[in-house]
Amino acid sequence: MEMRSSLARARGLGAAREGVGHWWSQRVTAIALVPLSIWFVFAAISLMGADLVAFQEWIGVFGNALMMVLLVLVLFYHAHLGMQVVIEDYVSGEAAKVAVLLVVKFALFILAISCVMAVLLVAIGG
Repeated sequence: MEMRSSLARARGLGAAREGVGHWWSQRVTAIALVPLSIWFVFAAISLMGADLVAFQEWIGVFGNALMMVLLVLVLFYHAHLGMQVVIEDYVSGEAAKVAVLLVVKFALFILAISCVMAVLLVAIGG
């Protein structure tokens, strides 16, 4: 017996009312990480052997700093989405699940902000 209304079936919403939004977010961030990762690998290879001054000049270019910040934000958001699925699937007990989700989300948020601040501080030379 189908438990969803025809409107819910048309919108793609399941019993949890989330639909496929989380799934799509994971796929979109994964696709975005492909060119960002390729850019990062080529950038890292081009900077091999560079000293701090050369790196600061490189990251001081607006496009490089922007790409690095985008990489960090997309990477940590993708990690957040993946960790959420793993925690929801494998942590038993509602209280433990909520606690672990909050700790992981907070930790990933702090790490993402730290990385963005580090990129910006190096980029502006301070």
